[in-house]
Amino acid sequence: MDEMSDPATSLSFTEPTRSGGPPVPGSLEETGISRETITELALKTLYVQGSLTGRELSEYLRLPFVLLDEILERIQQRHLVEVGGTRGHGRVGYVFDLTGAGRERARESMESGRYVGPIPVPVERYREWVGRQSVKNVHVRRPDIESGFEGLVLNQKLLDQIGPAVNSAKSMFLYGESGNGKTAIAEAISRLIGGSLYLPYAVQIEGQVIVVHDPVYHRSVERDTEGTEEGWLGRPPDHDPRFVLAERPAVFVGGELMLNELDLQYDPRTKFYQAPFQMKANGGVLIIDDLGRQLVSPRDLLNRWIVPLEKEVDYLTLHTGHRFPVPFDCLVVFATNLDPRELMDEAFLRRIHYKIHVKDPSLDTYRRIFRQCCENREIEPRKGVVRRIFRRYYERLGIAPRSCHPRDLVSHLCDIAKYFEEETRLSEDLIDKACDSYFLDMPELALDGALEPDTRDA
Repeated sequence: MDEMSDPATSLSFTEPTRSGGPPVPGSLEETGISRETITELALKTLYVQGSLTGRELSEYLRLPFVLLDEILERIQQRHLVEVGGTRGHGRVGYVFDLTGAGRERARESMESGRYVGPIPVPVERYREWVGRQSVKNVHVRRPDIESGFEGLVLNQKLLDQIGPAVNSAKSMFLYGESGNGKTAIAEAISRLIGGSLYLPYAVQIEGQVIVVHDPVYHRSVERDTEGTEEGWLGRPPDHDPRFVLAERPAVFVGGELMLNELDLQYDPRTKFYQAPFQMKANGGVLIIDDLGRQLVSPRDLLNRWIVPLEKEVDYLTLHTGHRFPVPFDCLVVFATNLDPRELMDEAFLRRIHYKIHVKDPSLDTYRRIFRQCCENREIEPRKGVVRRIFRRYYERLGIAPRSCHPRDLVSHLCDIAKYFEEETRLSEDLIDKACDSYFLDMPELALDGALEPDTRDA
């Protein structure tokens, strides 16, 4: 039986709250986490943070105080915690601190695991909410694509290939020469996905804690009421506070990616795990840029993705040897400037549903990019500039145009004008200096094809 559907470990779907998020647990049993685990986290938090009010401890653990107070009363009776004062009304304002016995117990707990933070959710509940908020629910239309790529100069044929690929929520492969905008396209796709989802700070399986929330990739969209009367007394949370409402993630990895980073990252000192990139990308976009430039063999890297891409499930292994499934629910975008046939075999190519060739720009596309770059720099366009650059450099010397060239040439021209304290304009002299400093090993060429001075069409 597939582990994802094992009735011994799966949880039934819980009813979402009005906000559409996971419901606030009504009892300690409904958290899915043992009382002993919550007790240890409370003691370790007081050990690390020092004395805290009930409200502050509730905020650290992301557990409603009415439930946390059951734990506090219990460990008070066991003389592990004492009340050292008050900073508000009721027990929520009591200042709690560890006793000597409590400090000893907390030190013992720290030896078995140094995780201190929000109470984790069971991995089964994590699977449930990834499924509820799947990236497959995202739908884009042609107008969405056109507005989402408004800042990029792309032909309609390319846009109409990208749109269905985004809606597939499976995988796409952007290939073509360096400098033609593959990375910019991938970044635009990540912004286009949009929306938000509920994400747990951490999950627990077999007593082990895996930190999922990463502020680098998971930007909260909730209004911050942390520690305020409004947040914890005036208005109760509208969803399980162990989940944060965040923008759909866009996880970007490049040439620095190592094969072991696609597995759980266990720290033997702290004795808890960090989730791998693909788990952090669930519900959003995972961009593998510069494929083939990693230190690991491309074949080994790609083989790691075969099962997740086809089955939409990934298998991770704890240091104890326990292997378990997690959802693989992200739009994977591979980007490379290498020959795809040299990177992967037919079996892998078949599993990548959309292969999109990002080609060198035509003269017309190059001209539109050049005009846009000039407008961004408030430089007045002039007719004949692009045609002259093509004739003097690209055509005569056999240089292939790239979509990044207009931006770089205009930037060079601005730097040169600033250096010579000249007006920033599309003069022949500044253009030649910019091209000569940008293209490699340019011989001295005779001037020809003077610019037409009276028009504004670049």
